[in-house]
Amino acid sequence: MNIDLAVACDYAVIDRYGKLSVLGIFSHIWVAKFPAVHPRLHLVLHLKGRRTEIGDHRVRICLRDQAGDEIIRGDGTVSFAEPPAGVLEIAAGCILVFDVPFRTAGEYCFEITVDDDLKTEIPITVAQGPSSRAPEVSESL
Repeated sequence: MNIDLAVACDYAVIDRYGKLSVLGIFSHIWVAKFPAVHPRLHLVLHLKGRRTEIGDHRVRICLRDQAGDEIIRGDGTVSFAEPPAGVLEIAAGCILVFDVPFRTAGEYCFEITVDDDLKTEIPITVAQGPSSRAPEVSESL
């Protein structure tokens, strides 16, 4: 079992035919202040396997900060049905949606494991953005 696509984005959807659409892929987040929550982060995975891997597979998502502390953890299962005759490869898309808390600026990383095997990591950096206030103008007489 392999992951051939793993991204953080603004929005993703899988249609009824299995087509995956992804909008706004990013690896950096600007926030107004800390602590912060990034609302509705979509984490997109596309898993591929061999026909012999039909069935259920455990998937774990873990977001860690730069100190290695766990921020978010989610466990689930992805199921692969038997493909049509002659198809040797199986595939499935997953979209997970999180409101992600960030305590401080820095580097964060989503760790993705399938069947207890680390398959990929998605790094995210977070920083405080510049003030949105207009600079003060001083007058000289």
